[in-house]
Amino acid sequence: MLVRPLDPRLLRYATAARWFLFVGAVLGLAQTLIVVAYAWLLSRVITLAIDGRSIDELSPSIAALAVIVGLRALVVWLLDAAATRGAAQVKTQLRTQVLARVAERGPEWVSGRQGVRLATTVTSGLDALDNYFARYLPQLLLTVIATPILVAVMLANDLASGITVIIVLPLIPVFMVLIGRATQSVQQNQWDALQRLGSGFLDVVGGLGTLKIFGRERRQFVRLRTITEDYRQRTMKVLRVSFLSGFVLELAASLSVALIAVSVGLRLVDGSLVLSVGLFVLLLAPEAFLPIRQVGAQFHAAADGLAAAGDVFAILDDDASDGASIPNAVSMTDPGTAASALHLHSLTVRRQGTPVIDGLDAEFRSGHISVINGVSGAGKSTLVGALLGFVPYDGEVRLGDWTITPGSPRSWLAWSGQRPGLMSGTVAHNVALGEAAVDSAALETSLDWAGLSGLSTATRLGVNGAGLSGGQAQRLAAARAIYRALVHGCAVVVFDEPSSALDAAAELDLLRGLRRLADQGRIVIVVSHRPVVVAAADRVLTIREDAHV
Repeated sequence: MLVRPLDPRLLRYATAARWFLFVGAVLGLAQTLIVVAYAWLLSRVITLAIDGRSIDELSPSIAALAVIVGLRALVVWLLDAAATRGAAQVKTQLRTQVLARVAERGPEWVSGRQGVRLATTVTSGLDALDNYFARYLPQLLLTVIATPILVAVMLANDLASGITVIIVLPLIPVFMVLIGRATQSVQQNQWDALQRLGSGFLDVVGGLGTLKIFGRERRQFVRLRTITEDYRQRTMKVLRVSFLSGFVLELAASLSVALIAVSVGLRLVDGSLVLSVGLFVLLLAPEAFLPIRQVGAQFHAAADGLAAAGDVFAILDDDASDGASIPNAVSMTDPGTAASALHLHSLTVRRQGTPVIDGLDAEFRSGHISVINGVSGAGKSTLVGALLGFVPYDGEVRLGDWTITPGSPRSWLAWSGQRPGLMSGTVAHNVALGEAAVDSAALETSLDWAGLSGLSTATRLGVNGAGLSGGQAQRLAAARAIYRALVHGCAVVVFDEPSSALDAAAELDLLRGLRRLADQGRIVIVVSHRPVVVAAADRVLTIREDAHV
């Protein structure tokens, strides 16, 4: 299936594209009129010079020609500037919407897709839209605007040349379609190879510690070399197709112009065509073929961006992984920390029509530590996802007197997941997580309650929290949830396996911090299999595989 020259979804999801199309159409029309004026003035100057006119008689036409040349350069520059600005705005809008969709669907939705593919699409993939806007789309606009006008002008001045253009012009789109089919295939293969290369590299980096321990790290060299070589070969194949298609299109356009030139030359010799008209038509002929020829030539430059945009549109068009949609966020008064309990009534979560949690009734009280446990696959993470609003569900979730719906704001909740999700930066930056102003007292308290009182808030971490042990990273994630609860007054704090990587002493330190959090009147929910955590709980909710308590 060929990529559409202009996907309607681009106009729906990126309003900046509409602005660019309007500005591009206006500038394209101006450029077309300037081309006609340029051809007419140049043919006039040459004709007058051949007639032996003096320089004084030629001066007005030469001056006008110079002005037209300057105007054409200005319009071309404005079109390039509009394309660059349009590409930047479109990329910003698409990235913002994709990130909003990721935040709306949550980590479980993302885990069902290839994270590397998603990251590549949103970063380097969308960057390729620069070529689409700067090189491809302007030529597409000129094809729609300039070519009909130039053909009409040629018909008005020389009927034979105009008819010739009309006959031979459709041959170029035929070549474009044939070439486009081959191009689409090799471009898609190259894009897939890039995705495999990114995924393979990330897998190696993520498992390098394990590979090193078992002495298998060098075996990955061959795998990465094979993937890289495959990508190189596909890239060279794309370049071969690009050069070949460019040659074919140039040849077709050159032969078409040559056909018109021969016709004009023969009629100039027999006197049936005047020199001024012949020159005017000959100057317009290449301009009539140029936009459609450039569309074919620049298609290759735009293909990567179009492929990435297609992936983005697929993400934005996707309602939810299981076909159910999460309602839009609705406004509600923040229940704060005064809620006495979180109630679940007949909570049901389905995946592809099959209940994962079926009719669950539960109560989590304020001032208590409630532990959720159960065998793997029983639905503990699904339950947490429902509480976070990332998973659509049936039934009722109530916090005090407030009914909570999927997609509604979760300002009342703080959460620490199984993966720490740390970033490059200081400990304070990771705990506060983007807060405009860091509360130093709450920061120190959060680290203390998470069992990290000895860790300096100024300590700089690498990517994914490099510089900390697994247990420290886990406690830092817990400190982040505690900090949010303290600063924003969250009534509910959820911890998903917060002590799986901790030793006994560190686990007890963390549990003491969670007890202090519960003593403030908060609802503390912990997902854990650890006997010490279960023993410290005020209430244990065991989920069986049939999703009942």
